[in-house]
Amino acid sequence: MAAGLDWVAIDAEHGSFDWSRIEAHVRATVRSSTVLIVRVSELNISLFKRSLDIGADGVAVPFISTAEEMRRAVAYAQFPPRGLRAVGGDRATGWGQCFAAHVAEANENVFVLPNLETVEAAKNIDALLKVPGVDVYFFGPADFSASAGYAGQWEGPGVADRLLNMKDRIRAAGKHCGIIATSADDLLLRRQQGFRMIGIGVDSGLLINGLRQTLASIGRETWLTPSLIPPPRTT
Repeated sequence: MAAGLDWVAIDAEHGSFDWSRIEAHVRATVRSSTVLIVRVSELNISLFKRSLDIGADGVAVPFISTAEEMRRAVAYAQFPPRGLRAVGGDRATGWGQCFAAHVAEANENVFVLPNLETVEAAKNIDALLKVPGVDVYFFGPADFSASAGYAGQWEGPGVADRLLNMKDRIRAAGKHCGIIATSADDLLLRRQQGFRMIGIGVDSGLLINGLRQTLASIGRETWLTPSLIPPPRTT
């Protein structure tokens, strides 16, 4: 992509994307150096197949907490005999015209990105690291906090330290970690902490922050609220 991003994730877990819109995003990354990942809504082989068949480079899967779930995720992304992925005739195979070539190289190039976002995942980290086929693990601080009893907080009491401990265990195993940065300063901090796959934000958040900064420059403060009643303007 012209924006120069290393990777983008299409959020089909929480977002409102349908498959035609996801495929349009895939087309936007063709012949670019940007890796495109589809984050599916659950550990489901059909969602893996559809994501990879339309040409995604990889699949992010939420709430991976056990080694068995990790093995299933890897199997869903790979062709037999190593996995369970079925062969489709969509974009990934050039609509069937590059059938053999795609199958021959796909297993070595598919990107499986497990989202570790529960206390259970932290407890099982050593077992998770023993499952082959995964090089990067992505953290979800908000859901991890919720699973620790602090729903609604980005990093509840003790959660930041638990995530960093999990990161250290992963790095010691020769693998890498990812996380979303909450600001430019947080982006630099996460790099210093050893995270190597850092999301700079979500598209809506980046747009809102840009608008907020512009409005602040003319003295108008704006804040979002979950209430349906518009807040009064400050100026």
